[in-house]
Amino acid sequence: MKRALMLGVALLVVYIFSYLGYRETHRQRWAFDGRDYVIFGSRAAYYAFRPLSHLDQSITGVRTHIGPHR
Repeated sequence: MKRALMLGVALLVVYIFSYLGYRETHRQRWAFDGRDYVIFGSRAAYYAFRPLSHLDQSITGVRTHIGPHR
């Protein structure tokens, strides 16, 4: 039981740090409104990080977008 709990915690930590890394490498400031956006390159990445991106948006105000702004 303890091993499963530790594995779950380790996977959660990896998930959080992978989102933070993705966020830092894919963040852009849009000139139109002056806000920061995390630009997701695909729907798969968007849905994989969706829970953390909603939490991130509520805490920091950084918004999300799938694909480049036009």
